[in-house]
Amino acid sequence: MPSTPAKLKALILAAGRGERMRPLTDHCPKPLLPVAGRPMIEWHLLALAAAGVTEVVINTAWLEHQFAATLGDGRRFGLHIHYSMEGRDHGGALETAGGIAKALPLLGDCFWLVSGDIVAPGFAFDAAAAQRFAQGSDDAHLWLLPNPDFHAAGDFDLADGRVTRPATGQPRPLTYANLALVRRSLVAGVRPDQRAALGPCLFASADAGRLGGQLLRGDWHNLGTPQQLAAANARLDAKAFAPMPS
Repeated sequence: MPSTPAKLKALILAAGRGERMRPLTDHCPKPLLPVAGRPMIEWHLLALAAAGVTEVVINTAWLEHQFAATLGDGRRFGLHIHYSMEGRDHGGALETAGGIAKALPLLGDCFWLVSGDIVAPGFAFDAAAAQRFAQGSDDAHLWLLPNPDFHAAGDFDLADGRVTRPATGQPRPLTYANLALVRRSLVAGVRPDQRAALGPCLFASADAGRLGGQLLRGDWHNLGTPQQLAAANARLDAKAFAPMPS
């Protein structure tokens, strides 16, 4: 039976080293860097709790002890946080698909997936969208946005709610916003101790017709460099994080 929305959990990807964010990440994991007065990952936690999610998994590797020290068990957010510790268990990050595969025992068949180093003010982890996804059979449902300057080549196209991977040489006008609903089948071919990227899994699902999606509404920030972080902090304040329909 598919997961019900009330039971849907979330996985926040937070294990990366954050090389392009150095020197800020030399002593602090990137998702714990502040945005609008809070560690950026806390905005996801608050939005998930507001949407009725009660259990969140965070995968960690670089300076992973700082996550539990900063976030605790999640009680102050109205959550129960589990940690999937790739640094302790594997000596380093397993990349995106590997991190998902390792965390699957802590998750259900379907779950929210979000990267810990983006900020999407106002994004609502909508229970109705979760219900529709859980009742279907797609491997994932992606939120997409027009290609930003730093990823002009793009990833996908979108038509009638279906995500496609255009042929080589054809325009790819949309970029994956690192926000998704995911079914564990997306990483079925990845071992829980394997370092593997998520991109090839998404491309394979798109080619097989098992990838849904929609355009992301509202503001979105990829926080990959000190300059991007500074720009986000100059633009945002705590009032920006008011949930809106997804």
